[in-house]
Amino acid sequence: VQLQASGGGLVQAGGSLRLSCAASEPTFSTYSVAWFRQAPGKEREFVAAIRRNGGATYYADSVKGRFTVSRDNSKNTVFLQMNSLKPEETAVYTCAASRGVIVSAVSSSNAYGSWGQGTLVTVSS
Repeated sequence: VQLQASGGGLVQAGGSLRLSCAASEPTFSTYSVAWFRQAPGKEREFVAAIRRNGGATYYADSVKGRFTVSRDNSKNTVFLQMNSLKPEETAVYTCAASRGVIVSAVSSSNAYGSWGQGTLVTVSS
């Protein structure tokens, strides 16, 4: 499946952004989708995931209570609503998708076979 991430930009600390991950696949609802981010000089890290068909959601501890992942299956799109953003969350955010992701692997980048191109989020202090 081809993925297109969008919605990044420049925001002040404490601000909000909503990222979108649009898919070309009409059966996108059957895919689990995750968001990862990679800051300059750092390794890629898991942010959030949503299981297929709008099922369970999972979050990194660092974003719980501030970020919300959701999906609109009618539009083949997954969203990441990010609130109370911090400067250290400046990174390239990328969505990834795959079928058959088991619960224990939702936060592992190795579980996802399709990746979007990433969108840059810059949080100024």
